[in-house]
Amino acid sequence: MNRFRIFLFGLAFLGLAGGIAAPQFGLAGFQALIWGVAAGLVLAALLSEIVTSLSRGEVGLDLVAGLSISAALAFGENLAAGVVALMYAGGQLLEDYAANRARADMRALLARVPKTALRYQDGHLEEVAIDAIRPGDRLLIRQGDIVPVDGCISFGRALLDLAALTGESVPMRALEGAAVQSGARSLDTAFDMEARKPASTSTYAGIVRLVEAAQAAKAPMVRLADRYALAFLFVTLALAGGTWAWTGDHMRMLAVLVSATPCPLILAVPVAIVSGMGKAARRGVLMKGGPVLETMARASTLVIDKTGTLTRGRAEVSAIRSTGEIPEDEVLRLAASLEQASAHVTAASIVEAAHDRGLRLSFPQKVRETAGEGLAGEVEGQDVVVGGHDFVARQIGLTLERPAQPPGTALAAVAIAGRLAGHLLLADAVRQETPAALASLRAAGISRIVLASGDDQAVVDRVGGDLGLDVLRGSLTPPEKVAIVLEERRNGVTLMVGDGVNDAPALAAADVGISMGATGSAAATESADAVLLVDDLTRLAEGLATARRARAIAVQSVFIGLGLSFAAMLAAAFGYISVVQGALLQEVIDVAVILNALRALR
Repeated sequence: MNRFRIFLFGLAFLGLAGGIAAPQFGLAGFQALIWGVAAGLVLAALLSEIVTSLSRGEVGLDLVAGLSISAALAFGENLAAGVVALMYAGGQLLEDYAANRARADMRALLARVPKTALRYQDGHLEEVAIDAIRPGDRLLIRQGDIVPVDGCISFGRALLDLAALTGESVPMRALEGAAVQSGARSLDTAFDMEARKPASTSTYAGIVRLVEAAQAAKAPMVRLADRYALAFLFVTLALAGGTWAWTGDHMRMLAVLVSATPCPLILAVPVAIVSGMGKAARRGVLMKGGPVLETMARASTLVIDKTGTLTRGRAEVSAIRSTGEIPEDEVLRLAASLEQASAHVTAASIVEAAHDRGLRLSFPQKVRETAGEGLAGEVEGQDVVVGGHDFVARQIGLTLERPAQPPGTALAAVAIAGRLAGHLLLADAVRQETPAALASLRAAGISRIVLASGDDQAVVDRVGGDLGLDVLRGSLTPPEKVAIVLEERRNGVTLMVGDGVNDAPALAAADVGISMGATGSAAATESADAVLLVDDLTRLAEGLATARRARAIAVQSVFIGLGLSFAAMLAAAFGYISVVQGALLQEVIDVAVILNALRALR
C-alpha cells in the first residue's frame, strides 16, 4: 500500500482528532488552526495530484474534493475542511486496498518469475541468469524452484505445482522424458532437465507478457466511465453553484460539494473488471486486458475449430475389430508390443491404448520399420505385422478385403503368425469434457455455436452432429474461416476458439480470439485476445461466466453509487444534510460501492 497515502491519512486523522481534543488541554483558541493546517497540507498533496492528472490530459474527479476543502477553508469552516480532508485521505487508502486486492492474482503471476537457474557446465553447477539459458542446456531444478524455461526431464522424477499456469490445485507427477513448462514449481526431490526453449519464448514468459499487457490496457467501460466522470463534475458544480445562488447559503453549497461521490465511476468499474480478470486467471483463462473481459461479457456467438479444441488433436484407438480367432485385447497387446519400437505418433497412441487397458507389453525383436507404412517383427516368438492395409497384405503374402470405416478414421491392420488378426480404428476423439463444456457455454449466454474446420465435411458432420452444434462447416481454408467469423460478427459479439497456425487469421478477425494455449501454436497465441492455459473448454465457460458477472457488478456499482450520490447532493441542497454529515455519507457510499465491486473476486 502507498506509504504516502498512509502518511496523508495519519496527518488528516491526527489533525482532526487534535483539534477536537485541543479544548481539553486549554488550547481552544488553536482548535480552528489545527484543523486548518491539517486540511491545508492534505489539500496541497491533492492539488499536486490534480496538476499531474491535468498534465496527462486527464480531468480527475479529485477536483471535487479539492474544491470542497478549498471552499471550506475560504469560508472559515475549518472543521468541515478537516472532515473532508480525512474522508478524502481515507478514500485514497480504500482505493489502494481495493486495487491491491483486485490485482493480487496478476501480481502473484509476475512475482513468480525466476531470475536465475542452476546450469551444469564442465562438470560443475553454476548460477546463471535465465536469459543466458539456451536450448540443450542441462539444468538442476531443486525442491521449491520455479522451472525457468520449457524443457523435458532428463534425469529423475518431478512433482509439479501447476496452479499458477492452469489453476489446478492437484500437483502433477512427471517421469524422465516428460515435458515440463516454465512457471511450474517443483514440490519433490531435485531433478535434471534439458532446456528446449530460451526464456524469452517459454510458456511463462508469454504469460508474463500477457499479464503486463492486461495491466496496461484500459477497458472501454473504464474509458466510458472517464467521460461520465467529466459530466458528473459539471453536474456537481452546477448543482452546488445553483444552490448557493438560490439560497445564498454557502454552507448548503459546501454540503453539496462534499456529498458528491465520484468513486462509483473512477474506482468501482476498474476494480470490478480487474477483479474479474484476476479470478479468470486463477482458473487458467488469461485475458490480454480489460477490453477483452468486457467484450467477452457481451458475446452471444462462438465460432470454434474442431481439431485440438473439441477433439484431442491426435489419433486414438477408437475400436478394435478382431477376425475372431484372437481376442481383441490380445490383438491390441501384441500390436502395441511391436509399436514400442516406433517413434511414430500412431504407434504412441496404440501403446497408450494398451496401457489404458492394463495390458502387459512384451519386448519386440527383429523389428523392421518401413517409413510411412508399418512395422514387422517378433513378439513372444510370433511374427507380428502392424501398419496400413496394403502393407500388411504384402508382408503376409495374401489378398485382404479392405473393411468399411467411418469418416475421419484411420485403419491399422494387424497380422499375427502370418494371418490377419484384426484391425485397429484410430480417430481424433472428442474430448471427454467437451459435451459438458458446450452445455456450460450455452448456460453462460452463448446462444449460437458454429463449428468451422478444415477437415472434411463428413467428419465435421459426424462430430458436430453428435454435439448438437448450430452450424457445421467443413473443408474450410483460412480465408474462408475469416469470412465465417466476419459474417457472424454482423449478428452479435463473436468469440473464436482455435489452436493452429491456420486459425490465427480467424482469431484476429473475431471480437475476441481465444487460443488453446497449452497445445496451441505460437501464431494462434499471438493473434488471440485471451489464452486458455489448460486445454479444457470448461475453463472458457468459467471465464465467460466470470466476465459477465464482473461487468454486471461494475454497472450495478455505477448506477447504485451515482443514484445515492445524487440523492445525497439533493438532500444537501435542500438543507437536510450538513457539511460534516455529507462528508461522512460520501465515505459510506464509497465503502459500499467498492465492497460491492470486490464481489467480482468471489
